Formats: sequence, C-alpha cells, structure tokens
Amino acid sequence: TIAEPLSNCPMFPPMVVSMISVGEKTGALDQMLNKISDFYDHEIETTVDSLASLIEPLLLGFLGVTIGIAVIAMYLPYFSVFEHIGG
Repeated sequence: TIAEPLSNCPMFPPMVVSMISVGEKTGALDQMLNKISDFYDHEIETTVDSLASLIEPLLLGFLGVTIGIAVIAMYLPYFSVFEHIGG
C-alpha cells in the first residue's frame, strides 16, 4: 500500500496518511486525495488571507510616515525663510 511508506516519512501528517489508508481500503483513493487537496487549499487560502490582513495596516502606516516625512521636508524650507523674513 501507499500509506505504509508514507507513515515512515515525517513530511506527511498522520491525518494524510490515515486518509490515504482509508481510501486504499475502501477503493476510494481518488476521493480521499481530493478531500486532502481541498483541505490544504482551504488552509492555504486562510493563511494568505490572514497575512494580507496583517500586511495592509503595516503598509498603510508605512505610506503615512513616508508621506508625512515628504510633506515636512517640503515645507521646512518655507518655515526657515519666514523665520528670517520676520525676525
């Protein structure tokens, strides 16, 4: 069977090995492999969504700081000119 050598390999989680074993015993290996594939597709999608929700605020903060620095750098010479003119 395929499940026996996979159980010796630490790369494959026990859930995957047991689902493959059940699929082999019942003759529905293709259905079990599809279920495993669907499970990992959903897991990857969830992980990517959570990373995207983490990156969005960080990117927004970075852009805010960058634009703030650019505005300060642009208006700072005006303040020094007004300071020399006024006093």
